[in-house]
Amino acid sequence: MYDSKKLAELKDSLEKWEETDLQKTLASMPERRTDFITTSSESINRLYTPLDAADLDYASDLGLPGGYPFTRGVHPTLHRGKLWTMRMFAGFGTAEETNRRFKYLLEQGQTGLSIAFDLATLMGYDTDQPEALGEFGKCGVAVSSLKDMEILLDGIPLDKVSTSMTINSPAAIIWAMYIAAAEKQGVRPDQLRGTIQNDILKEFIAQKEFIFPPHPSMRLVVDTMEYGSKSVPQWNTISISGYHIREAGSTAAQELAFTLADGMEYVRWGIARGMDVDEFAPRLSFFFNAHNDFFEEIAKYRAARRIWAREMKETFKAKNPRSWILRFHTQTAGVSLTAQQPENNVVRVAIQALAAVLGGTQSLHTNSLDEALALPSEHAVTIALRTQQIIAEESGVANTIDPLGGSFFVEAQTDRIERQARDYFRRIEDLGGVIPAIEKGFFQSEISDAAYRYQREIDEGVRKIVGVNAYEEKKPLTIPLLEMDPQGYQRQVTRLEEVRRTRDAGRVGQALDRLRIACQGTENTMPYLLDAVRAYATLGEIVKVMKEVFGTYEEPTWI
Repeated sequence: MYDSKKLAELKDSLEKWEETDLQKTLASMPERRTDFITTSSESINRLYTPLDAADLDYASDLGLPGGYPFTRGVHPTLHRGKLWTMRMFAGFGTAEETNRRFKYLLEQGQTGLSIAFDLATLMGYDTDQPEALGEFGKCGVAVSSLKDMEILLDGIPLDKVSTSMTINSPAAIIWAMYIAAAEKQGVRPDQLRGTIQNDILKEFIAQKEFIFPPHPSMRLVVDTMEYGSKSVPQWNTISISGYHIREAGSTAAQELAFTLADGMEYVRWGIARGMDVDEFAPRLSFFFNAHNDFFEEIAKYRAARRIWAREMKETFKAKNPRSWILRFHTQTAGVSLTAQQPENNVVRVAIQALAAVLGGTQSLHTNSLDEALALPSEHAVTIALRTQQIIAEESGVANTIDPLGGSFFVEAQTDRIERQARDYFRRIEDLGGVIPAIEKGFFQSEISDAAYRYQREIDEGVRKIVGVNAYEEKKPLTIPLLEMDPQGYQRQVTRLEEVRRTRDAGRVGQALDRLRIACQGTENTMPYLLDAVRAYATLGEIVKVMKEVFGTYEEPTWI
């Protein structure tokens, strides 16, 4: 892309500049530190020039928006044609409380739903099971049966609103409840749009909300892929998530590499099931973190699109260009929020959201200023939503596509992250693949080392966090915090008891027996899960049957 003679001339002039002008300035005004680093602890050069992007080939490395390899965006018009979906993650307490929050957010201009479930639900327990004690509604909404899902979605037009659900081990069950609730509204499965996270590999790697061992867990994921491609064609049956990998302490390159490695593993399992790659790949989606380092994050998203396109086309031989496209949701970094001076989190979130938009995200959640202290209040979540709306309507950054494309710095960072990701792919392959690497603790060790290094940099003052180890204050906390309905737990338990008392017990038993047989065999489990939830079998009852067949997973003792 650059003339070799001109690059040689630039190299000479750069060396002269360093020996003269730069040295004079450094002598009278030294730089603030000797080593500038990214959030991922990567060194940053003083200056970037065409020499740092000398090997860049525009056609093969960048291309045009909406064209292979999609580095510059997945749509020819990107946000000029349609803004990203503003999808605020929400869920707390009872289904009634969360339903009210959903309706409020939609009234305020949110354009998609995103459901957070409480820990009991994430782990496959009913609210009233002993294992769930003390966890009701704390990190999301409690959904123990179809009745809860019906209340959660009451009055929300499911044929018009897309819904993302952050659920993993019991994802197939919760999805079945969503489909069944939509049926009761008169909405057909083929009209539904949305996403189940359903990324079980990242649970073993980072978040640890697993139930079943890896192989039956992967079977359930592929069951949803297969069922969705035939019966719920507008649904993304996996949101392959780097977000939680980054929240666990990974670097940007690790987040990208481990996420894309997981994505390629799902593709392999889908093909092994007998599905054509172009049958399911267009409905795979991704979920990334937006951390503090503005340019590194933008480079990460651009590298992600380029790597995925090349792998899908060249390695997996996908023919449909839609199979080459990496579509992703972004959430600002929860781990970056501070309990100290929480108002500062508004600024952090705005910068992170701006990086996501400039990186070409398809949908976005902005964290609330109070999330280091409690679940978001209505006041805080409104500010978080308004942050996106101001970026969309006032900043001008949505007016052009990939405005930082061609920046010597951004292109160099994009190339650097791709190189690091591909090095990780080779290391994972040498270990035998994703699941063997999980079983050997490779991912966990890499993330742990990165997290330790980051914290050490804070402790030693190398990395400054405003309000934590720089510019501290001792002022009392003044922001309002969310208070949940104190009677919510009892109301939830009473509803669950009513469901068990009034349902057709014989129908429930038969549905669970058929599910058990399906789990023991090789049939797709989704039709049997739908029958069970339609009969009002509870989440805990369904998971119990599946545990009897699949067993449960315990992490190896080397952790």
